[in-house]
Amino acid sequence: MLAVYLRALVIALALVSSIGMQNIFAFNNALSNPLRKALIVLGFIWLFDTILSTVAFLGFGSLLAANPALRIGIMAVGGPVVVWMGYGILRGANGNAFGNSHQEQSLWQWFTGAFIVSFGNPQALIDTGVTLGALRAPLTFDQALVFLAGILSASVIWFTSVTIGLNLLKDRLPRRLIMWINIVSGIIVMGYGVNLLIQALRALLAIWH
Repeated sequence: MLAVYLRALVIALALVSSIGMQNIFAFNNALSNPLRKALIVLGFIWLFDTILSTVAFLGFGSLLAANPALRIGIMAVGGPVVVWMGYGILRGANGNAFGNSHQEQSLWQWFTGAFIVSFGNPQALIDTGVTLGALRAPLTFDQALVFLAGILSASVIWFTSVTIGLNLLKDRLPRRLIMWINIVSGIIVMGYGVNLLIQALRALLAIWH
């Protein structure tokens, strides 16, 4: 069983460490918030990544792939929220200290953001579901539980390391560098939200035609 756990851990670390919306969100959290608040937001990231990995492992990706209306709904709702998140990052991207209260996002905004970056991309849900579903197929029930534990452990290890590591380093980084990291992150996030809306519109047009 240890071999099954370690195999899952290595595979999941490779998947979770790739640059995507979740990692951009985690980076911004670590650089923008005091450690205590960053750890609370980290809990949100864990929560939704755990749910995502579990439902994907159980075959949710197949359900999403077979339900165009559900995909379109997720994109249509998630797109504007992601654009707003990106705008919030850009608004806070300046050379001042991170402690400007009028620029800080509330925990509810971070909570919503963690949900959107996990579940707002139907294609990512499908890809994750197919990948984890394929890995689940040859396993017995007991092996599947151990494998899932390895997947969830990878999420904890990666996002904890990113959050604590970047948060401890942020005061040593030039403010201008952090400002540009936030600007680039904000642009990417806004572009991602716009892309979700475009995908939703195209999907609707394809159905109508």
